[in-house]
Amino acid sequence: MRKKGRRDRLIAVAQQQVDWALGFADEAWWSRFARPQRHTWTDVPAGLLRLIEQAAPQADPDPKALACYGVLLRQRGARERIWLRFVDGRPVSAITEQFLSWCCGQLQAVGIRVWALISR
Repeated sequence: MRKKGRRDRLIAVAQQQVDWALGFADEAWWSRFARPQRHTWTDVPAGLLRLIEQAAPQADPDPKALACYGVLLRQRGARERIWLRFVDGRPVSAITEQFLSWCCGQLQAVGIRVWALISR
């Protein structure tokens, strides 16, 4: 509860500042070969789809996983924006840092002094 209270206070302060941006960040990745964690249903009369784990050939040039970074930006007096970045492979620190650095550059270019970023 204390974390949520601090988060909510930060959101309230950020929404009142003209030169602040409030961001909500998340990342996800999918693999072509990893077994999904959820059941998949379909309208087909057969009912449940069964997903089968596959093995990739050693020389397969296609990416085995896809990662997506997303930031929802809210700024007082501006429209909400969503920035997405898709990359091959799992989201690792170096790629996350590149994305966040790019976001900071974009915000700085439009005069944003503070970016309050809330991640899951």
